[in-house]
Amino acid sequence: MEENEGSFIVDIKRKSLSRPGKVFCNFDDAGMVAEAMVRLGADAVFVNTDYAGYGGDITELKSAVKAVRRVSNTAAVVMKDIIVDEIQLGLAKEAGADAVLLIAAVLGPALDNFLNLATSIGLETIVECHTLNEINYALEAMAQNIMVTNYDRVNQEYHLDQAIKLAGAFPGSGGPVICLAGGGIEDVKQMKKHLAVGYDGIVVGKAAMGSHKAPEFIRATRDRTLLPAELSQWGLEDVEFDLDGEVMQGPSDDAMDPYDPSAYQ
Repeated sequence: MEENEGSFIVDIKRKSLSRPGKVFCNFDDAGMVAEAMVRLGADAVFVNTDYAGYGGDITELKSAVKAVRRVSNTAAVVMKDIIVDEIQLGLAKEAGADAVLLIAAVLGPALDNFLNLATSIGLETIVECHTLNEINYALEAMAQNIMVTNYDRVNQEYHLDQAIKLAGAFPGSGGPVICLAGGGIEDVKQMKKHLAVGYDGIVVGKAAMGSHKAPEFIRATRDRTLLPAELSQWGLEDVEFDLDGEVMQGPSDDAMDPYDPSAYQ
């Protein structure tokens, strides 16, 4: 990427753990959505394979891989799931995914092992962190891609400035570790705040997938050359959305970590 450019990643999902049982986006095939987003210019897509939490499955990951490969040789497809078993890495590889999301809060001290296993079978990894302890552990485990999320999985609530408060935990933008921010970023103002503190890219879910909102969002990011693509005929006219009712919280005090650092030793 050239200086002052950032990566744009779309988190494809029908529902969210933050809104149990609530479907906010109806679509028949994640592959269709993935292709549309890559045609718009997304650098990568997350495809959720946890049916209970996000409404997806492994067959949709395979569909997304095929669809993205038809239109791009560079856009990455990332399997997003609550990964707790080594077999899930094998399923991601078999489906053709480029990378998997590993959640520090879920894996704890097993994170190091999962990073090594993924590397050994040719998968890239993105480590999701919400606290300073999790970031430090991910860095010690030699994670190359880290996403700081504003979503607190432990308490199931958003702290919308969490990633901004933790930006100083990383080397500068463009360093050896790729630093992403995500979780509850739903407008251009929030996106720019995160990019301004040094994040290399942004992960967006509902805000990018809403057909009535995406064109405005994308046009506003053009000054960062995040999505240098045409906006017409992107194929989501028939997708139904419900973006109301999301519960947001303020930033957590001093980015406190609910876990004792010794848990990662």
